[in-house]
Amino acid sequence: MRRIVFLVIAVALSGCGVETASTAATAAALKKQELEQGKKTMDQMQQKIGQAMEQVQQSQQTREKAAQ
Repeated sequence: MRRIVFLVIAVALSGCGVETASTAATAAALKKQELEQGKKTMDQMQQKIGQAMEQVQQSQQTREKAAQ
């Protein structure tokens, strides 16, 4: 009888461990997705900054030509 009780307790506790592991895996997958989205956003911002810098340089060149 004691063996059955211990077996039931062991099975119940191992089930909790599986649930915890799956929750951790889900959280890790969400963090990975967040990081990927952050990288995409950063790349987009860098492109926009580069375009803005090019426009500033073009404006400056245009002003310099007009001043001559």
